[in-house]
Amino acid sequence: MKRKDFIRNSSGILMGSMFAPNLMANVNMSNNFNLGVIGTGGRGQGIIKLLNNITGMNVIAACDTLPFRLEEGFELIKSNKNAKAYKDYRKLLENKNIDGVIISTPLNTHDKIAVDALDAYKHVYCEKTLAKGAAATSRIVSKCKTSNKIFQTGHQYHSSRLYSQLVDMIEDGKVGKITSIEAQWNRNGNWRKPVSDPSLERQINWRMYREYSFGLLAELSSHQIDFANWILKATPEKAIGMGGINYWNDGRETYDNTKVIYEFPGGVKATYTCLTSNAKDDYKIMVMGDKGTLSVFYDTAWFYPEGEYEAKYGEVDGVSGATTNWSEGKGTPLDIKHLDPTKQALIDFRDAVINNKAPLSSVTTGAKAAYAVDMGIKAMDTGQMTYWDDINYIL
Repeated sequence: MKRKDFIRNSSGILMGSMFAPNLMANVNMSNNFNLGVIGTGGRGQGIIKLLNNITGMNVIAACDTLPFRLEEGFELIKSNKNAKAYKDYRKLLENKNIDGVIISTPLNTHDKIAVDALDAYKHVYCEKTLAKGAAATSRIVSKCKTSNKIFQTGHQYHSSRLYSQLVDMIEDGKVGKITSIEAQWNRNGNWRKPVSDPSLERQINWRMYREYSFGLLAELSSHQIDFANWILKATPEKAIGMGGINYWNDGRETYDNTKVIYEFPGGVKATYTCLTSNAKDDYKIMVMGDKGTLSVFYDTAWFYPEGEYEAKYGEVDGVSGATTNWSEGKGTPLDIKHLDPTKQALIDFRDAVINNKAPLSSVTTGAKAAYAVDMGIKAMDTGQMTYWDDINYIL
């Protein structure tokens, strides 16, 4: 059954979730949703700004361990008379007026905060990647199996009307049989934030350090990996890759360039490249099938139909023979209207809670992407092929 038919037939009640308890009791059925944002760095502040302009969502609490980040975050919500600031997320979770939380903290803290939030009977929107490593991911998955709260992973492509319509096109046979996926997310810059106090270097630039992060594959490519899982309706069977710190020799511990290849059932190869020293073509996903190619950019997409091979006969150096020419189909832009994907994802989170339905980007889809990231990291670190079945993935 195609995604659009499934949505129509089920009214969204079971979308994206394998855990029925998430759809049962203890859900806020009012039209207002009080939120606390845990982690008010750049991403957290950006989310607060979006939430402040979404009807029915009230940010009444901000939390961060860095005083200046907490001050910046609280500044965005202080007009709310009930707004409070917290240095400790556990104190925030004790606030009975908070219905749900946004987790936008460093990757290594996601599992602990998410589990504690579910234990405190809060709905959870957890930024991608879901968690750092297989064990941390499994802890969240296991907790969701016993929780009746809504849990949404911040892979916002599932909420993007651009991407969801592209999925429908693929399911309708637009590209034919998928044979390859090529994705990149390239930048030219050190990806480093300025730090006035050297003692705060690791906390502010946490994406650079293995204690906190898996770097480029988790912070960027994970979105594109999640998309491949979605359109192929599968998870990768094996992965091989290479990464290195070859350009920015500045003390970072996470790779400044990565290339990972995953093989999915049926032999489909999906390649993910991230550079920080060359931004050519920036962001792009190419879904390649025997009928054509979808080229997807930040907020636009193009379709290139497959052309035809034809044999032409002529003489080369006095010898008659056949040569093969390729007649390529010209690309056409796809006119698809959509909102900012993160804003749409937050709206969908609100609707999932108020209407008591599973989110489009669930703990299940989030875990599948997180496990695939874990495979890719292990492949790059060891220089060896890694296999899905070799790791204790719990779904």
